[in-house]
Amino acid sequence: MVVVGAGMAGVQTAVALREQGFRDSVTVIGAEPHQPYDRPPLSKAVLLGKAEDSAFDVDFESLGVELRLGCEVYGLRPAARELDTEAGPVPYDVLVLATGAEPITLPGTEGVPGVHLLRTLDDAERLRPVLARQHDVVVVGAGWIGAEFATAAREAGCTVTVVEAADRPLAGALPAEVAAPMAAWYADSGIELRTGARVEHIEPGVVVLVDGTRLPAGAVVVGIGARPATAWLAGSGIGLGAHGEVLADAHLRASLPDVYAVGDCASFPSARYGERLLVHHWDNALQGPRTVAANVLGETPAVYDPVPYFWSEQFGRFVQYAGHHGAAERMVWRGDPAGPSWSVCWLREDRLVALLAVGRPRDLAQGRRLIESGRPMNPEALADPARPLKDATAD
Repeated sequence: MVVVGAGMAGVQTAVALREQGFRDSVTVIGAEPHQPYDRPPLSKAVLLGKAEDSAFDVDFESLGVELRLGCEVYGLRPAARELDTEAGPVPYDVLVLATGAEPITLPGTEGVPGVHLLRTLDDAERLRPVLARQHDVVVVGAGWIGAEFATAAREAGCTVTVVEAADRPLAGALPAEVAAPMAAWYADSGIELRTGARVEHIEPGVVVLVDGTRLPAGAVVVGIGARPATAWLAGSGIGLGAHGEVLADAHLRASLPDVYAVGDCASFPSARYGERLLVHHWDNALQGPRTVAANVLGETPAVYDPVPYFWSEQFGRFVQYAGHHGAAERMVWRGDPAGPSWSVCWLREDRLVALLAVGRPRDLAQGRRLIESGRPMNPEALADPARPLKDATAD
């Protein structure tokens, strides 16, 4: 067994294989030289110097898992069942693709001093002294990572400006009426948010917008999204989707025999939502490996069709989301979005399909179970924030 990728999905695949009784050799190949680590703390504890790293608490030696770190994989030759790596060819019997995603760069910024991404431990370590010096910081992109970094930079005492090309934060993730109240969070935290603002170019120390505005920037952090890290699979015969993701089936098998794909680099068909999902979040990388291990070892194929879940800590708020609202027919608010805690529920045929909870973890926990169960809901009862979600069912 060879696993390409030493992030959450890759490590958890190795762990799940051993937990479920896989006894043959397991090798995990990672491009970074560091011990495998968790990514969410990078934009929080590691960035602010509250933790040196976020290494996984996994004893690879006792599990009998071989780590090959600092080893780039360049290609896949399925006829020979071999990977091409910088250390030479690596044969496999079963292969798991768990290469995750890589950040999208802003065109024209390669090599410009002071421009940063935040995806790896090295990225966080380069940014930590920048925050310690309390520079003027410009964040490009008001998505999840942009909001989290802006929160950390403000906590470090930096002057922070966030520029977003869309007319609101989280434009690619949430409907306008849900994302709009979140814009006030920036000002409440002392951060300037500029929406409808496109970057023309970046000079050392200055971000120049299309309208000619020049923003002082001791550092620039680009957070405009990520794409599956699959360029190395070109020409391998692995089926890829429109976003470059591996097109896995409902059992997380790729299009070649004995090859699986899991985590940020793969999409999967969801019977629950009637469409293919590409989920770039931690919980997906945690849950998917159990299905892969079950299918490698089991006689009865296991189907992967989770209720997607993620969370974000930003501007002193704990934001959680479960489900997928793309095909929802109705939206129900629970609480005042101008207040410190509120939720939004999405319904399809009176069944809960997604939920966003701000400072309401009980809503999230109960809502996630209700999405899984598919029980019909009473929309009027659902709108009462004082009523537990579990008591708002129609049956």
